[in-house]
Amino acid sequence: METLYLTKGIVIGFSIAAPVGPIGLLCIRRSISHGALSGLLTGLGAATADACYGCIAGFGLTVITSLLITQKVWLQLVGGLFLCYLGLATFLKGRSETVPFSEARGYLLSYVSAFFLTLTNPMTILSFAAIFAGIGIATATNGYVSAITLVVGVFTGSVLWWVVLTGSLKFICRAVTPAIHRWINRLSGGVLLLFGVGSLVNVIM
Repeated sequence: METLYLTKGIVIGFSIAAPVGPIGLLCIRRSISHGALSGLLTGLGAATADACYGCIAGFGLTVITSLLITQKVWLQLVGGLFLCYLGLATFLKGRSETVPFSEARGYLLSYVSAFFLTLTNPMTILSFAAIFAGIGIATATNGYVSAITLVVGVFTGSVLWWVVLTGSLKFICRAVTPAIHRWINRLSGGVLLLFGVGSLVNVIM
């Protein structure tokens, strides 16, 4: 039974991570500019945040869920502003960094920034709650093992997607010229800025 939940979790995690959104765009851009490890850590940050939200939904922590939902406006505001900052900073880069992103601080920022951005989307909890209910995991004591197994599966599936993505980009990076780097910065920065503005508009409306 637990193997079935693990398999379902892997499929769910892979499916949730695969669509390209702000995190996916950050992963692609960082993989090209700073190397595959930076992009992978970006994905791992998002996967960790998803796992945290999955645990909250799986263990029926309604107090935390309610608190995050009631504060979703502020969370979306902070997340939107941070996306705008990342987008603007990326767009204004005169040229892409070609120096390997080898500093420990840089790798840590790749992970933390993606973790933070994912946490500012509290609606993820509702998604996980719906998934858990649909699969039939109860929040009673006898359902905790199944909940943990599913969360581990979701995290594993998400990580698998980021490994596939960054691994494929590793070969593409070899053909990217400085001029293409500049356009990648402009395009990714502009799209991130649009994501941020869209988040702020949703807060206002």
